[in-house]
This record gives sequence, C-alpha cells and structure tokens, in this order.
Amino acid sequence: MSYSPKKTFARIAKISCLKSLLPFLTSRRLAVMLPMGLASGLPLALTGGTLQAWLTVDGVDIRTIGLFSLVGIPYTLKFLWSPLMDRFSLPWLGRRRGWILLTQGILATGITAMAFTSPADAPSIMACLALVVAFSSASQDIVIDAYRTDLLKEKERGLGVALSVTGYRTAMLISGALALILSDHIGWHNTYILMACIMALGMLGTLMGPETRSSSSVPKSMADALTGPLKEFFSRPAAISILVLVVLYKLGDAFAGTLTTAFLIRGVGFSPADVGTINKGFGLLATLMGALVGGSLMTKMGLFGALMLFGVLQAVSNLSFMVLAWIGKSYCAMIAAVGIENISGGMGTAAFVTFLMALCDHRFTATQYALLSALASLGRVFMGPPSGFLVKWVGWPEFFFITTLTALPGLVLLWWMRRRIYGLEGN
Repeated sequence: MSYSPKKTFARIAKISCLKSLLPFLTSRRLAVMLPMGLASGLPLALTGGTLQAWLTVDGVDIRTIGLFSLVGIPYTLKFLWSPLMDRFSLPWLGRRRGWILLTQGILATGITAMAFTSPADAPSIMACLALVVAFSSASQDIVIDAYRTDLLKEKERGLGVALSVTGYRTAMLISGALALILSDHIGWHNTYILMACIMALGMLGTLMGPETRSSSSVPKSMADALTGPLKEFFSRPAAISILVLVVLYKLGDAFAGTLTTAFLIRGVGFSPADVGTINKGFGLLATLMGALVGGSLMTKMGLFGALMLFGVLQAVSNLSFMVLAWIGKSYCAMIAAVGIENISGGMGTAAFVTFLMALCDHRFTATQYALLSALASLGRVFMGPPSGFLVKWVGWPEFFFITTLTALPGLVLLWWMRRRIYGLEGN
C-alpha cells in the first residue's frame, strides 16, 4: 500500500475536527437544548392550525373559528410580563428552571383539559383553555430563551441554538401534521391527550438540566426589572445601530418568505400537494440541516464570521427563486431553490439567535431577549402587506431580486459594526 501524505493529513484533520467537537457533543448543557426546544414548539399548533382543524371538523361556525385566532396574542405581547421572570425566582430548581417547570405543568394540564372539552358544545370554554395554553406557552418561551442564554458558554451557543431549533421544528411537525393524521385514526380527544403526554416528557428535560451560572445582580425591585433592561442597553455605545441591525439582518429572508407559497402555486403552477411535500416537508429538513451545520461551523468561525457568511448566503439564496421564476415549472429547480433557501435560512437563524443571546445582560436576560426577538419579528409583520402590490407591479423574478437587495443594508451595517460584534464574542 502506497503512502499518501495528503490522505494522511486529511484523516488527521478529520479526527482533530471530531475531537474538537467532542466536548460540545457530550455537554449536559447542550443535551437539554433538544427537549427544551421540543417543549417550546409543541403547544403552538395545538392552539393554532391543529385546533382550527378540530373546530372545522366539529362544525363550529366560521365566524367563531376566525375569533379563535385571537388566542395567539400572548405570543406577540410576551415582553410585557417578562420582567416578572427576571425579578422573581420560584422556590425550586433555581432562577430559570423553576419557571419553566411551572409553565410546563400548566401546559400539560391545559392541553389535557382541551382534550376533554367539545368545541361544538362549549366553544367558550375551549377558547378560555386555548388562551391559558397560549399564555403559558409564551411564558415558557420567555424563560427557555433566558435559560439558554444564561446557561450556554460562548462557544456552545451555535450548536445549542441549532439543537433548540431542531427540537422546536420537530415539535411543530408532531403537533401539526402528525396530530392531524392521528385525529383520523384515534380521534381528536385522544390526540390531544397524547400531545399532553409528550408535553410532560419535556418536563424531564427541565428536571435533568443543569443550573445556570449564579448571578448576584438580580433586579432588586420591579422598578429595576422594568427600567433596568432599557437603561442598561441604551447605555452601550452604538445601541441604536445594534437595534437597526436586529431589524435588518433577516429582512430580506422575511420579505421573500411572505409570498413563497403563493409563488409556487400561482406563479409557477405547482399543486398544493407538491408545495406541501417539497416546500414544507423537504424545506423543514433543509432548515434543520442548515441550523445544525451552521451551529457546528460557528464553533470555529466566531460570531461575526458566521453572521457575515450566513447573511450573504441568505441574500443570495433568494435569487434561486428568481431563477425558478424564469425557468417555470421544474421539479428539479423547485427542489434546488427550496433546499438552498432553507439551508441558508437555517444557518442564518443559528447565527442570528446566537447574536441576540450575546446582546443580553444576564441580569435582564428574559426581558431583553423578549424585546429583541419582538423587534426582530417586525420584518415579517411589515414586509407582508406591500409584497403583493410589488409582485403585481414588477413581476415574480424582479420581486425576488428586490428581496435580495433588501438584505444588503443589513450586511453593510454588519460590516460597519464588525468591531462591536467582535467585542460580543467573549460574552
């Protein structure tokens, strides 16, 4: 057998890479991120799309079904009560896990109560239960985000976010598509009981999780918990520029995503089944792969390098839909476009969530993260309404080209602030 220095060096490099990742892969802190993400993502569909399907099958009036969408309001307003979770600790499992366990217990109980309620006979009771579940779920999200930020070390954040996203998206698949399939076989009541049992499994992850780093600088009063996060943040140099970057970084990605489904069905001519299988099913797998790959790369690249590279990939990936618009109905082109866009989006999400975590002061993690994530969602809210008018005006290929241009200001601002971002890498 001939000796090849090049092959030998490649093997050594591969082994060294695996050895460098081994401490992260065996970390107890990282291990709990998957069940935490699972617990966070499970309730969303059970008070949203899955519940809407149950109401429809049971013959509830369409006007009542429309009103049920209001139960999702706590997710958009969760920053209002996040200071309570910074200020107070429950007398078990430490500052963060005590709140997580409490919200998970309420969630399991609330989902079980929904299982024993008939939407057709008692829509008001079902609405109240759904609101309780949504409020508890939003509260759980507040504390899980704070726990992840307080717990993970700087080098672990990328992988931790990737595992959390994987658990979250998997849970949405379970409580969404799988729940709808199960309802045909075991009924809605048994389906919701099963979901409550899965929710209870998330509590095991909370019990097994390690305690966060202790902080002696917990807010001393509610006034401090309410005003402290804002005072601390705006006392930093370039605070306004950081907030603008938070809004702009995922703007192009959000802009393109507002009409992707409509484009694939009406713009190119794919069937809803095609879109469900490729855009939703394959797209989910591509997003998870992108998050995991992005999280792994971040252990070597650092925060700024990951934000810049993944941000560029996010922007360029929008052009794949422009190419699809030019080509027309082609399954290969559709698979390529969906794969490229979702892999890039998953990588960008891993870097962006890590960036939000690095911005938080550990005294006010719950409040600051809730506020920053709410600010980041503004792009999805405000880019939706003008997108349809823009497509009517310029056409699909030009629309996706403009979404790519929309991502450029965020990348320019990121490059301009690179020294600030480097300074966050030790947080």
